[in-house]
Amino acid sequence: MKEDQQRWYALHARSRHEDVVFRGLGRKSIEAFLPKIQVMSRRKDRRKRIFVPLLPGYVFVHTNLNPHQYWDIIKTYGVVRIIGIRGKPVPVKEEEMVSLQILHGTDRTVRNQAYMKRGDRIMIMEGPLKGLAGFYLRHKDKSEKVVVSIDLLQRSLAVEIENWVVEKIS
Repeated sequence: MKEDQQRWYALHARSRHEDVVFRGLGRKSIEAFLPKIQVMSRRKDRRKRIFVPLLPGYVFVHTNLNPHQYWDIIKTYGVVRIIGIRGKPVPVKEEEMVSLQILHGTDRTVRNQAYMKRGDRIMIMEGPLKGLAGFYLRHKDKSEKVVVSIDLLQRSLAVEIENWVVEKIS
């Protein structure tokens, strides 16, 4: 990578400080991106459409990350750290940023879900099987279903269930 090539980096922001970080970076003329989605919010007397961060706790910056910019970014109020490995910032993959930019501002239903892999412990959160715990097995090919193994009476049952009703548990 050339020294002057700009890349996208993810910043971890203090809880509920994404907008503060985004505005602070803008005042420093640092290109920032805060992907948001439109959701319906319930108020006491009405429902209202609002924009909320797509990835709570994260803001993205487009920079060559030279030492001067690094410190400008880190010293921005609300920034906790630049996401990386062993303390070294790692750029976000370009195709992932393109995907986030496409989702930004959408009014489509988007649900933040924990990344699930085979063997993860899950719980069914909705429907007639609500409350049952099991293990994530796999996402079926070309389908919106998830196959889950549920421990019930010392037996496992394979259940096809919509993936949006499944939540990862620790």
